Amino acid sequence: MLKRFIGYYRPHKKLLAADLSASLLISLIGMVYPVITRKMLNEYIPGRMYTTIVIAGASVLALYVVRMFLRYFVQYYGHIIGVRMQAQMRTDLFRHLQRLPYSFYDNNETGRIMTRITSDLFEVCELAHHGPENLLISSVMIILSFSYLMSIDWILTLIIFACVPVLTVVTIHFRREMRRAFDDRRKSNATINAAVESSVTGIRVTKAYTNAETEMEKFERGNDEFVGASRRAYRAMAKFFSSTSFITDVFNVFILVAGGLFLYAGRIDFGDYSTFIVSVNLFIGPVNTLISFMEQYQNGVSGFRRFLEIMDEEPEKDIPGAEELTGVRGEIEFRNVSYSYNGGEEVLKNVDLKIEKGKKMALVGPSGGGKTTICHLLPRFYPLEEGNGTILIDGKDISRLTVDSVRRNIGIVQQDVFLFVGTIRDNIMYGRPDATEEEMIEAARRANIDEFVRGLENGYDTEIGERGVKLSGGQKQRLSIARVFLKDPAILILDEATSALDNTTEIMIQRSLDELCRGRTTLVVAHRLSTVRNADEIAVIEGGRITERGTHAELMALGGKYCELYRLQFREDD
Repeated sequence: MLKRFIGYYRPHKKLLAADLSASLLISLIGMVYPVITRKMLNEYIPGRMYTTIVIAGASVLALYVVRMFLRYFVQYYGHIIGVRMQAQMRTDLFRHLQRLPYSFYDNNETGRIMTRITSDLFEVCELAHHGPENLLISSVMIILSFSYLMSIDWILTLIIFACVPVLTVVTIHFRREMRRAFDDRRKSNATINAAVESSVTGIRVTKAYTNAETEMEKFERGNDEFVGASRRAYRAMAKFFSSTSFITDVFNVFILVAGGLFLYAGRIDFGDYSTFIVSVNLFIGPVNTLISFMEQYQNGVSGFRRFLEIMDEEPEKDIPGAEELTGVRGEIEFRNVSYSYNGGEEVLKNVDLKIEKGKKMALVGPSGGGKTTICHLLPRFYPLEEGNGTILIDGKDISRLTVDSVRRNIGIVQQDVFLFVGTIRDNIMYGRPDATEEEMIEAARRANIDEFVRGLENGYDTEIGERGVKLSGGQKQRLSIARVFLKDPAILILDEATSALDNTTEIMIQRSLDELCRGRTTLVVAHRLSTVRNADEIAVIEGGRITERGTHAELMALGGKYCELYRLQFREDD
């Protein structure tokens, strides 16, 4: 872990070297004051060297001015290093999140992921800035002050130094408890973020069901968990600081008593005793700095560890030598495909399915039969395990093709339309960011939304709100259809694209979808069987198997499950 953390310093090594050099100079200047103090008390004042006293004071003042500028440099550029490292980690994490498979998002809440990107990495930034400086300044000050104290009186110095091993043991003991406690605190913070994200996203459902109190109860459970974890963390921190502070207080008692006895016995003079009192704080101060640094260290290490947890998740990747899918005709074939989620019960069982180029295949049947799973396997949202069959596009095994090239040639229109915060133009252009304005407008026209957009005050620059909240369900669906028109894929998946719409809107959207399907190989999942009557072929999926196949007329004549579903649905409609 340390090696990976240090790796983020490499792009900033020159600035880091300047920052550490400035920190080192700050430490060296800090040693000037006790040296001058000793000279003042032992030589300049007794010798009535008034000119030398003024010069010495002016020299110290000049050095303190230099130290002021050095501290400015360290504070500013040290934080700049930390921020740049944080930005790079955030970029790496975000890029990695884009490459993680669907299964990762099935098992991780958005709020928890957001915590890793924001608050966790902020703590890492603070550690990246203060860590090297605190370690260098404190280490140098401890060594220099210890050496200087030894030059004054080695017995007094060893008396103080004898407390250091005790301090080290106490630090190690309580540090472990702090690390565990702060890890728990971070997890509970992620729980709160997940609850807030879920509640805010679903606020309209909450209001519709008047369940504000229920949401408050869920939030308070997470909040109470956070308070409990914080209590344990701060209890551990309180033990740590109170114990270590007591030991450093003992330093002062020892030096006060021992120094007084040595002065009384004539072992040291008043000047050396006074200098020792001043200088011992140069030794104790850095020790206290290192002790205080432990809290920041724990926070930073916990944050970086949680950062690495995601970075170490296995991303989607192509096999060595994977080829690009180009010149797509659109022929699709499933050969003996079986699939289960996370090693559970099989959702698909030995499915064989072939769709000719440019044909429309409809998948119907009871919920949970495996229809949507087929749609997820085709664009490789979930990978097939070895020995569980093969999926081919134009006769090529998709597992041997690059993931990006497969998905570039597949367009998807789903029941739950996701639109990004931004304008109508932004969301249509998402289908092909390098498209021209004319191509974007043509896509909107073909999706039957151009006229509506032109009637808006800001036209294509109209902001649609979070997830398109300012648009109706039909408008959002047509926007998603325009996006696919712009992408212009050879293969199209319609996953219950109109099931959430009213009948009038469905008829309007269906015209857009019919236009979209023209000339493309299309896989349609539908519960409303009226929308698939004109499909070239219909397959009934039950219990993960294809139980019936044929045209609408053939399946009605067969009198099987499709016929039963169709008659039942139209009886309900009547």
